[in-house]
Amino acid sequence: MSRVSPAVRSLLRQPCSSQWTKTPAMCSTPAWMKPSHQSVRRLATPAAMPSASKENIGVYCNPAHDLWVKESGPSVEEVKSGQALKEGEVTIAIKSTGICGSDIHFWRNGRIGPMIVEHDHILGHESAGEVIAVHPSVNTLQVGDRVAVEPSQICNKCEPCLTGRYNGCLEMRFMSTPPVDGLLRRYVNHSAIWCHKIGDMSYEDGAMLEPLSVSLAGMARANISLGDPILICGAGPIGLMTLLCCAAAGAEPIVITDIDQGRLDMAKKMCSRVKTYKVQPGVSMEDAGAQISELAGGPLATALECSGVESSIAAAIYSVKFGGKVFVIGVGKPDMQFPFMRLSTQEIDLQFQYRYANTWPRAIRLVQNGVINMKDLVTHRFSLENAVQAFETTAESAKTGAIKVLIQSEV
Repeated sequence: MSRVSPAVRSLLRQPCSSQWTKTPAMCSTPAWMKPSHQSVRRLATPAAMPSASKENIGVYCNPAHDLWVKESGPSVEEVKSGQALKEGEVTIAIKSTGICGSDIHFWRNGRIGPMIVEHDHILGHESAGEVIAVHPSVNTLQVGDRVAVEPSQICNKCEPCLTGRYNGCLEMRFMSTPPVDGLLRRYVNHSAIWCHKIGDMSYEDGAMLEPLSVSLAGMARANISLGDPILICGAGPIGLMTLLCCAAAGAEPIVITDIDQGRLDMAKKMCSRVKTYKVQPGVSMEDAGAQISELAGGPLATALECSGVESSIAAAIYSVKFGGKVFVIGVGKPDMQFPFMRLSTQEIDLQFQYRYANTWPRAIRLVQNGVINMKDLVTHRFSLENAVQAFETTAESAKTGAIKVLIQSEV
């Protein structure tokens, strides 16, 4: 007597069709019959991709300090076919990219320390966009996902990687740092593990998760706590982002400095309780430190230096208390002089930061839940085709009032 029920026999008689998509094991080839990744290079299937109608273009600089927009890779044909995708990668249609101070350095100065522009080089590392193609080996993302791109590519073998501090990877390939091309393109192929889902977050906020990550890394390493008296040096994008983080963390009082009154006014708009100090030419670092301490109501516990300017770091050293800390987030010139004996006799710790690690999930939670609101930071927007004007606007911020300039693209 058959042990199969009539209902099951009826199902078994039905041919495999699209109605079985939720139970693919009933219709698919057995696993032992499938070719391995080692023997066959698998490509994204064109049927899974939306159309990419515009040619890929990127924003380039070179050792001669030229800046221009021209065709870039992957080509629109490669995007449509999926043939340029490697295992573990997705193609992203970049929708919004912020201009970082490092982009300006690479363009105008040709270098940041040992990182030198030696050839035509694509800029940009603050980006968000839409996944438009997925290599078959990727199961964490699908076409249509909105993502922010963490611009790291690491070895996963060295000590920093294995201990969770992958920002110090000995074989780091960081997008936009020479010789690795950046994200200021219409289409980019990138490892899926570094593409963070942002849900319904705007692409602008998604792009600004990168500078927010810089501030969050500084906050964590500097051990900012509830009620700590804090100095923030520099009211540029990173300084203002750090202000938002310190305010959310409950630091009090908070003093922020800058040479530009407009930026100090923006700081006050973003955090009404912040105390602002306009840096005046000709004031010694000792006097500046004393004035900042007086404004705060006493010496500060920690200074977060976001400008990378030598005189600003020195003033910060004179503003913190015995046993205090000066934490340098900003990027500056290769060699600097510091008031060594002030650091020594006051047991002031001087620490530095290099990028970030493990910050993106936290940054996404803070923005999605309204703890951090970055919208006021965006002062200018340009199309990808007008990227040169966007860079000029950023570089001349004293005249243009630019804080965060975003470049936007359509596919």
